[in-house]
Amino acid sequence: MSNVHNTGSGSHANNGEERRREWAKNESVLAFSSTTMGTQEDALTIHLEKMVQKAKEADRSGIQAEMVGFKQLFHQYKSAKGKTLDWEKILPPPEKLVVPYSSAKQVSHSDSEALSKKLCVLKLNGGLGTTMGCTGPKSVIEVHSDLSFLDLTVNQIEDLNKSFATDVPLILMNSFNTHDETLKVVKKYTGIKANILNFNQSRFPRISKETLLPLSEDPYSDKENWYPPGHGDVYRSFVNSGLCDKMLEQGREYVFISNIDNLGATVDFNILKYMNDHDIEFIMEVTDKTRSDVKGGTLIQYEGKAKLFEIAQCPPSKVDEFKSIKKFKIFNTNNLWVSLKAIKRFVETNQTKHMDVITNYKKALGKDVIQLETACGAAIEFFNNSCGINVPRSRFLPVKSTSDLFIVQSNLYELNAGYLQMNKKRSYPSVPLVNLGENFKTVANYNSRFKSIPDILELDQLTVSGDVTMGTGVVLKGTVIVVANVGNRIDIPDGSVLENKVVSGNLRILDH
Repeated sequence: MSNVHNTGSGSHANNGEERRREWAKNESVLAFSSTTMGTQEDALTIHLEKMVQKAKEADRSGIQAEMVGFKQLFHQYKSAKGKTLDWEKILPPPEKLVVPYSSAKQVSHSDSEALSKKLCVLKLNGGLGTTMGCTGPKSVIEVHSDLSFLDLTVNQIEDLNKSFATDVPLILMNSFNTHDETLKVVKKYTGIKANILNFNQSRFPRISKETLLPLSEDPYSDKENWYPPGHGDVYRSFVNSGLCDKMLEQGREYVFISNIDNLGATVDFNILKYMNDHDIEFIMEVTDKTRSDVKGGTLIQYEGKAKLFEIAQCPPSKVDEFKSIKKFKIFNTNNLWVSLKAIKRFVETNQTKHMDVITNYKKALGKDVIQLETACGAAIEFFNNSCGINVPRSRFLPVKSTSDLFIVQSNLYELNAGYLQMNKKRSYPSVPLVNLGENFKTVANYNSRFKSIPDILELDQLTVSGDVTMGTGVVLKGTVIVVANVGNRIDIPDGSVLENKVVSGNLRILDH
């Protein structure tokens, strides 16, 4: 027994020594990481200070404020690098955290009128139409009946203000890429009953992946050296612009924030009344996942609090589980209702520094660069009594590609005072799954391949690949697949009716 005891004692001693060595190793790694982080931040600070000094006097204070914000984001990026959420602590949201839309009871006209005086609407308008081959702000792309995203938004605000004899302001958060062009475009709305206000979000320097320093010290250098740091910047920029204070001075209490390219993101007084009645500071609209939503961020419960969980934060071994509809049944639409006073507190107490950082790797001027960004939905965990509300799918109608554009331009939707509404002739509410191939990727190519948008009232799924064109009066029903292999071309004739069909090979209609 003595031998056993001595062996055990030696084993414990050895384990203890191993733990001490491991602890010392970890301490050494942490110390090294801390030292290098400090060195990198010192180098960055010197770089940013040179940049500020090169700014024109009229621009200096604004650029300095942006560089302070960037330095804070960089610190958060370095501090969180390598850290991941504990998968075992990630839980689907409990019922009290995500309430059904039915909880937001129908409001009366008088209630809506009273609530309208407490509301302002903020659209995220910083994106370009580059993914669809367009130049300039994405919001000026025509999406239905020759009207753009911005046209439809302004039309909705005008209709709301006329309906309730009110003056709900429309606020646009632009980026340095979209600001000047947007200011030109909004001039055409003179005489419209819509008070349109603009502010610019931050302009941050892209940093070299290799050195972690900005590509340039010149604050007026090539646009490619700069980027807008994601829509999570909305809170800081909104407050710094003075517009948050201006809204509060007008007696407004809430802001509805959404992407300008989400055509389903309209003012809903049912949600606002629920928020007002329950003293909620932050509501995130979520909706049920479908096959096309598996990569969308989801609302979770983490250490007892609501938290936005993005696929970029997911360990590679858990990605399939993240995408599963069984565990994570909902996703974030990025339609947010937020208390203005709470936003002001959030910014002034510098809680923005704790928001999760998203790292985007890009190419700029032939170099590998890093963009540090944040998502506005990630702020949910810093607001009191925050929750999600599970809204109908109709409140999520984004246009991110020409496949999405095809759907909203079709007879699946009808236009009424700027609102797109599902055609009543559609026998079921789901939207068809549409996948247009590379030949349709740009708006110019897309427009050249459709003489007119087909009738898709009875369409379930459409896949088109290769050199394909469609004539006028085409009707698509059920599941339709059209594939032109390399070297082949398919022209779908005028008036064709394709129902549950696969079309492949070569089909040319020749003029004679």
